[in-house]
Amino acid sequence: MNKPLHISKYLISDILSASAVWTLFYIFRKQWVEPLKFGYDIPVEFGTRYQLGLVTIPIFWVLIYYLVGYYKDIYRKSRLKELGQTLFVSIVGVTIIFFVSILDDTVESYKNYYFSFSVLLSLHFVLTYLPRLWITTRTVHRIQNGKISFSTILIGSNTKALQLYEDFLSKPKSGGNKFVGFINVLDKKNYLLSKFLPRVGELKDLLNIIKEKQINEVIIAIESSEHDEIGRIINKLQETDVTIKVIPDMYDILTGKVRMSSLYGVPLIQITHSLMPVWEENLKRVSDVIIAIFALIILAPVFIFLIFGVKFSSKGPIIYSHERIGRYGKPFIIYKFRSMFIDAEKNGPSLSSKNDSRITKFGKFMRKFRLDEFPQFFNVLIGDMSLVGPRPERLFFIEQIINKAPHYAHLQKVRPGITSWGQVKFGYAENVEEMIIRLKYDIIYIENMSIYVDIKILIYTIRTILEARGK
Repeated sequence: MNKPLHISKYLISDILSASAVWTLFYIFRKQWVEPLKFGYDIPVEFGTRYQLGLVTIPIFWVLIYYLVGYYKDIYRKSRLKELGQTLFVSIVGVTIIFFVSILDDTVESYKNYYFSFSVLLSLHFVLTYLPRLWITTRTVHRIQNGKISFSTILIGSNTKALQLYEDFLSKPKSGGNKFVGFINVLDKKNYLLSKFLPRVGELKDLLNIIKEKQINEVIIAIESSEHDEIGRIINKLQETDVTIKVIPDMYDILTGKVRMSSLYGVPLIQITHSLMPVWEENLKRVSDVIIAIFALIILAPVFIFLIFGVKFSSKGPIIYSHERIGRYGKPFIIYKFRSMFIDAEKNGPSLSSKNDSRITKFGKFMRKFRLDEFPQFFNVLIGDMSLVGPRPERLFFIEQIINKAPHYAHLQKVRPGITSWGQVKFGYAENVEEMIIRLKYDIIYIENMSIYVDIKILIYTIRTILEARGK
């Protein structure tokens, strides 16, 4: 299963389709619209306007498809849903192109506008959807034939897990799940599922098992007596990017929580990691990249000033880098302008305090205006961080926080940020207890994530910087 290769198939298809549509529509206008306007035949010359459109139009369409999340869940596409999605996006995109590029053309009659719009929409929809339909249909058949599979583990070991496993085996066509084993919740001498699947570990080993066996999906099928563990299981799984599914009970079915995604699939509740609509999540990422590039260019003089300031303030490197834990528990290297003397943590990791003697004079100035955080725009650019999100922590402190506040794991569902609601409302934490107090603000943020909330936090952050209220 090669996900980047599969995404590239849709990308190449969409780019070629958009290019072909623009070419055909350009010829149509030269052969039909313009002769009606001028009263004589117009030669088809692929000039500057055509060439500019050939570059910008495919980029425009790919950006729209990305924003609506078309390239996100590429293996679990519904062909009927894809039909509606392609038609809707085609109408929106063609309308934008029409008003930006075509409406200012003079024509023989206003009816030509309607006809041109219909031709462009028809060409785009047909030439975009047919290749997509072929790719998606081929993918569905490969999943059903077992040529594409998703490594799956079952959490559960007895009656419900066994029944679920037998349901999967009894289906006429594969749903794509390749079961590598099961994890027990409670310790017992015998497990019904052990006759069919190997036991790969216990619940405490869950994260290591997912990593070692490269698990794509986790299905929770626990007994009623084990339901007290469901919260702990979900908390652990929030630290990963695996697909999480749970067997429903009759109440879930009657209240409409169970959705049938395939005629051949087993009915399950899928627990989503998404905290924002797909389009808003993708728009957030696009905005992060644009603002990060803009900031790195505009703030170049400030960077030069800070580089000299750090260099002459004390001995040591200009940039301080160390490992933090990011989205889904993935470690990454964070970058900051060094604000402390070298060997500041020779006795082990420790948080800074108000009158910390380890901070240089220039470091105190940078921290007051949060200038030491500026290199993190590079972290945003490469995708490790976002402009707004819970502040990333070191594993050393995360382990202490989780022991006292297990719900901290929910923060790892999102990219960490340069600034956060916790940072704005509470500020820097000087110990684990203060980290836990600040945690409630970050939990509130991820439960109310939106572009609007991000803008508010950025405004408050700018005000904090201008008022020099950092520390």
